[in-house]
Amino acid sequence: MELEVFFEENKKVNARLNSYVIPTDQPRRSGGDESAPEPFSLFLASIGTCAGIYVKYFCEKRGIDSGKIKIIQRHTFNPQTRLIDRIELEAVLPDNFPEKYRSAVVNAMDLCAVKRHLINPPKIETFTNFDR
Repeated sequence: MELEVFFEENKKVNARLNSYVIPTDQPRRSGGDESAPEPFSLFLASIGTCAGIYVKYFCEKRGIDSGKIKIIQRHTFNPQTRLIDRIELEAVLPDNFPEKYRSAVVNAMDLCAVKRHLINPPKIETFTNFDR
């Protein structure tokens, strides 16, 4: 897989992935236009949405309506390291959700590929090249 990052006006930095353009921007306080999420916000959103697709697949396989399920993601920021040091994912289930599947929903969220990559992160290499 290859993803191309390209720049637009002001603080806009976008990614092209296949036929999709994924826009990012910075907040006004950082000189941006706030026209799209910041890259780090997309990173955080990828965790919750990844867990969500596994919950959705789980429900679809069992004929359970997932329309009233939501996942709340919370972050704990560590001021010493200036990094997020805890992320919680809470699946909020409707009252009529089958009790026997509650723990299975947690297991489904734990299958998230983004989460698994964070637990065992890939090596990231950076370098330059000339356009020829």
